[in-house]
Amino acid sequence: MTILLDVITTAAILFVVAAGLLAIFGVLKIINFAHGAWLTVGGYCAVATTGMGLNPWLALPVAFVVGSALGGITEVLVVRPLYRRPLDAILATWGLGIVVGQLITLWFGRDVQFTPNLLSGTINVFGLDYSFYRLFMVLAALVVGLGFAVLLEGTRLGLSARAVIMNETLARALGIDTAKVRLTTFMIGTGLTALAGVLLTPLTSVDPDMGLAWLIGAFMLVMVAGSSFGALAVACLVFGGAQTLVSTFVSPVLGGITVAVLCALVLRISPKGFARA
Repeated sequence: MTILLDVITTAAILFVVAAGLLAIFGVLKIINFAHGAWLTVGGYCAVATTGMGLNPWLALPVAFVVGSALGGITEVLVVRPLYRRPLDAILATWGLGIVVGQLITLWFGRDVQFTPNLLSGTINVFGLDYSFYRLFMVLAALVVGLGFAVLLEGTRLGLSARAVIMNETLARALGIDTAKVRLTTFMIGTGLTALAGVLLTPLTSVDPDMGLAWLIGAFMLVMVAGSSFGALAVACLVFGGAQTLVSTFVSPVLGGITVAVLCALVLRISPKGFARA
C-alpha cells in the first residue's frame, strides 16, 4: 500500500511541476528552459512570505502573481521576437534562467533555506499512516488538471488558445488577437510554475539551484505528452511509478534519472510520445 501511495503522489507532484511548462509549449510551441528558474522564484516567494511572518499559505497567490508578472515581461522582451526561431528561444530562455538564478543568489545568498510545512502530520489510509502533505499534492494536481480543462473548454480564452494550437494563421484571419493569447498563456504558465515552486518547498530545501533538479524531468514529460494534459497525466503516472519502484527496490540515485531515461526511450520508439497522431 505504501508503494501504491508513493506512485500516486509522485505522479501528482510531477504533474504539478510540469503543467506550467506544458501550458506554454502547447500553445506557443516554445520550450521554456527558464522553467527551473520560475520554480525557484516560487520557492523564494515562500521564503520571503514566511520571513515577513505571514501565513505560509499566502505564498501561493503571491508566487502566482510574481511568476505571472515576470512571465509577462519575459514574453514581451525575450520570447516574442523568437517565436519563429525556436532554437534561439531555447537558448534565450536557458540564459534567462541562469540570470534569474544569479539575481536570486545576489539577493538571498547561496545558503540553503527551509520553510514551514504547509500541512504537517500523517493521515490514516487503510490502516497505514501516510504523509498528509503528499496526499494533498494529489488534490493539488486534480485542481490544476480540472482548472485547465475548464479554462480550455469553457472560456473564450480557451477557445482562442485551441484555435491558435490548431491553426494560428486561420485564427488570426478570424480576428483572434493571437499576440494577446500568447501573452496570457505565457503568464498563466509561468505563474503556475512559480506556484508549483511553493508547493515543492515542504518536500525539498530552497536554494538558487532548486529548480534545476526538476527541469529535465519536466521537459521530457512534456515532450512525451505533446500538448495534451491528459497525456501528461498518463506520462506522470507511468514514469513516476517507474521512478518510485526503481528508487525503492534498486537505488535512489538511479531513480532520480528514471523519468528522463524512460521518456527518451519512448520518444526514440514513438516520436509523438503519448499524444495522439
